[in-house]
Amino acid sequence: MRWAEEAGDDAARTAAGVAAVCSPIDLAAGGHAIGRGLNRQIYTRMFLASMKPRAMAKWDQHPGLFDRDRLLAARDLYEFDNIFTAPLHGFRDTDDYWRRGSAKPHLHRIRIPALVLNARNDPFVPASSLPLPHEVGGHVCLWQPAHGGHVGFPSGGPPGHVMTMPRAVLGWLRDHA
Repeated sequence: MRWAEEAGDDAARTAAGVAAVCSPIDLAAGGHAIGRGLNRQIYTRMFLASMKPRAMAKWDQHPGLFDRDRLLAARDLYEFDNIFTAPLHGFRDTDDYWRRGSAKPHLHRIRIPALVLNARNDPFVPASSLPLPHEVGGHVCLWQPAHGGHVGFPSGGPPGHVMTMPRAVLGWLRDHA
């Protein structure tokens, strides 16, 4: 969504439309949600277990690129982004990265068909952080079903069918882009 906004009228030269599925379009809200409660215990650990080795591979290529010891000690995504992601991408700190990197404040500037799909019960993307219709432009369609979790959207009886959402997104793109 940020690309579509930044590209403005030129976006149509590259894409007929875009879709974001369960995207944390408000990075601060998503970052804080993943850093609390059960999310912190399960998902923060899992994400850091994959992100830290990738960051260390960069450190091996470019010793001194960031504070290695601080990165290894990071216990949440906020710290990780403060040490690694934000400074390596030209942001002052995590708050600056999350504020400037979020798509939500810019959705009204998108000039190609755009679908923003977020379940209202997504544990990583709080419903309170989702955009309201008056906050987006005429090219943006908000699809905010009550259920679906984070990229789940099962339909039918257990164990559920998971192709409903991909088919619906592709259908939306076909019809609008």
